[in-house]
Amino acid sequence: MTFDEQLDVLEELLRKLKIQYDLFFLGVRKIPPTFERAKLDAMVHEMSRVRLRDISTRFRFNTILGRYNQFRELWSRRGRERDEGPLDYRRRTAVLAQDTSTESKQAEGPSVTSRPAETYVRVTESIQGEALSALHAEVTRAQNELGKGNAPTIEQLSSMVSRQVESLRGRYGVVSVDFRVETVDGKVKLKAKPIRDKQP
Repeated sequence: MTFDEQLDVLEELLRKLKIQYDLFFLGVRKIPPTFERAKLDAMVHEMSRVRLRDISTRFRFNTILGRYNQFRELWSRRGRERDEGPLDYRRRTAVLAQDTSTESKQAEGPSVTSRPAETYVRVTESIQGEALSALHAEVTRAQNELGKGNAPTIEQLSSMVSRQVESLRGRYGVVSVDFRVETVDGKVKLKAKPIRDKQP
């Protein structure tokens, strides 16, 4: 089975696991789907050990993992609400958040809500092919996670990146620029990093 085929299986297992958790929290199922979740966790663990060279495949895997992590947080919260009662849980969460929110905002600056990217997408002479597709997939994923469907087209993204590359090359005299997608304060942004590999 190829890695892409494994990704298809992983997506299907995640879809079925979500359904089972929905049934559990609705009271249709009496116990949580721990066996199905353990099976999915084992598959994620094995797939995480594979070193992926293809950028688009790696982004697809990371996207599925991001969705799974969101579901895990949701299931954990709903489980605590089920045990403690929604009102008690919300009160406790509000108190904890009130104690830490002011100091963390002052210390950390803008809130970065996207998961850390494993790697940047490197642009040398021009952005195209797999690099552009991977970057566009990450932008689209981030916009969808925020509930915004107005992701730029590949052509618009290429133009945006090209302008930033040209500006950074002129400012720092570099050949390569690395890009990654971050969600900062509810907005999707491209983070650019000039690479010190000057032209001879």
